[in-house]
Order: sequence, then C-alpha cells, then structure tokens
Amino acid sequence: MSLQCGIVGLPNVGKSTLFNAVSSARAQAANFPFCTIEPNVGTITVPDTRLNQLADLVKPQNLVPTTIEIVDIAGLVKGASKGEGLGNQFLGNIRNTHAILHVLRCFDDPNVIHVDGSVDPVRDKEIIDTELQLKDLETLEGRINKIRKQAQTGTDKEVVKAFEVMEQFRKHLEQGKSARSLPMGPEDRRFVKDLNLLTDKPVLYVCNVDEASVQNGNAHVERVLQATADEASEIIIISAAIEADIAELEQYEDRKAFLKELGLEESGVEKLIRGAYKLLNYITYFTAGEKEVRAWTITTGTKAPGAAGVIHSDFEKGFIRAEVIAFNDFTGYKSEAACRDAGRLRVEGKEYTVQDGDIMHFRFNV
Repeated sequence: MSLQCGIVGLPNVGKSTLFNAVSSARAQAANFPFCTIEPNVGTITVPDTRLNQLADLVKPQNLVPTTIEIVDIAGLVKGASKGEGLGNQFLGNIRNTHAILHVLRCFDDPNVIHVDGSVDPVRDKEIIDTELQLKDLETLEGRINKIRKQAQTGTDKEVVKAFEVMEQFRKHLEQGKSARSLPMGPEDRRFVKDLNLLTDKPVLYVCNVDEASVQNGNAHVERVLQATADEASEIIIISAAIEADIAELEQYEDRKAFLKELGLEESGVEKLIRGAYKLLNYITYFTAGEKEVRAWTITTGTKAPGAAGVIHSDFEKGFIRAEVIAFNDFTGYKSEAACRDAGRLRVEGKEYTVQDGDIMHFRFNV
C-alpha cells in the first residue's frame, strides 16, 4: 500500500516551505526518484537502506521502493469548514488520506508575519482542530438525518446501533473533541468507518523550528507537547528552512555532509516518514528476485495471506504458503540458495504473522 498523508497548517507556519522541500527532495536514499502527481500531491520514496543491501546482493533489473504521497491541503484557514478560502475543496482532498501531518509554527521571526499576529502553536492547533471537527459534524449530521426514521422504527438492529454510535460521535465533537479521542472499540467504530471522519485520522504534529532549535526544541515545542499529552499522536521537530536548503543540494553525499555539519543524523523528511510509519503501525517486507527487488508496506500483525494480497488480490485468494527468509539471514548468507541450504528458509502457512524485514515468496493457486 502507498501511504498517503495530508499536510495541514495555517498560513505562514512553514507548511508550504516543507511541502515544497519534500516535493524537490528527490530521494533521501541514492537513485530513488521523486515525482509530482498533481500540483498539490507529491510522492517521495521511503528511504530504507535494507532495500539497497538486498539490491547489492541480488543485482536485480529493477529496484522499487515503497512510497508516501503527501497531499498539500492548501487554503485551510479559520472558516474553512464553511467554505472560507479553499476550505471545502481541500478538506475533501484530505478525506481519503491515511494520516494528517499538522505543521505548527514553533519559531519566532519578525520578518514572517503570522496570520493572527503572534506565534502561538497551541492556538493554531486549536483553530485547525475546530475546522476539522466542524466538517466532521456536518458529515455526521448528514448521515444521522438519513437513517433517523429507520432507526426510530427499531426494526433493523444494525441501523439502530449505527444511529446510537453516530450520536455518540456527534456529542463528542460538539464538546470540541476530536473523533479519535472517543473511547470506543473497533466493533462500534465500524459504523463510522466509511465516513472517513477527518478528526478520526491519526495525527503527526510537525513542529517547525528555527535552526538553533532543531536538535532539542524550544519553549513553543514544550507547549505543544503539553497540549497533546492526552492525544494518541506523534510529534517530530523539523526546520523547514533547513529542509529547503537540503532540497537545493543535488548529490546524496552533499546532503549527508550538510546534515553532519548541523549535527543531524537524518533529514526532516526522513524523520517525517519514520514518524508516519510509527503512527500508523506500518512495517515493510520485501520480495527479491533477478527481475525486481521491491519493498511492500503492511500493518503490523498482518498475516501472510494479507501480505500477499498487497501485491495482488489473487495472491491472497489463492494463497497456499509463503517461503520466508529473515532479513539478517539473507544478508548474512548472501543469497536465497545459501539460506535454503543452511535451513534458514522457512515455509509458513496462513497463520504466519509477517515480520518487519522478511523476504517473502508466495505460492498461490487461483
């Protein structure tokens, strides 16, 4: 699966700078391309040194990394839920994303005027939260009104339950709380799954700081940490200005040298990707052959047939077994044949839970 994240934020918080840096970042690992699908959608490859290690051993014709799509939700201002700015258009774009990247301004600069006159990332967060909550309320109320009469008859227990669950979400949102914070199990949450509620999506808060604060944060970041302490979210610290400088460098080696000078081990783009994977509980497995070495993204806990289905639905439907080699075994023995001879190639069935870094080959029949 390709991970798609919607990037939101008020004007002049650094969202556009970060998006543009991502859009021209090319690859954070050598030889991986960047492409722009639409003016407001960018795709960047997920840096994973394991993929390069496998390619060095297998010598494939093609190398295919997994990717992340970043959707730029431009024009999100106070009143967006009512159509202010480009609100309706871009709130619609975010509905089908897997997660939200919420950029917060955590730097002081008199030359960059804030839309509300002062730097306050917690206030900015609440403005965006409110707009998303209002949009979710509109969505919920539309569905509730559709099923209200049928629910009141009581003849269809599923409709009655759906109505009750949606009412709980509506009341929760009316209290200024996001849908993701409502304590409710998956059995009940399934009734709102198809609504793709914006505030039910996991959030990665991106604290945009100045260069001096990129390693340890600052007082603004501390306030964000306190404000989000009760949320099921992740926070990363990035300097969009540094990312813009990195994006100007053509060579991978030059980018790494630049980061080293700043005392950083990885770019903000890499931190963003890693944070998004952690937030969504994603892992990577690989397929490796002479034609292609490829990375595939799945959710932690996925069984072998489900992992096969990411490649093609027929693989899941006709799943017979999976041949599995752990990444460390493959790189240690240097080839599939050597792993087989050493007894490090395992045959796994339908109940096998795929592990991060597994190299897999699926047997199926349809």
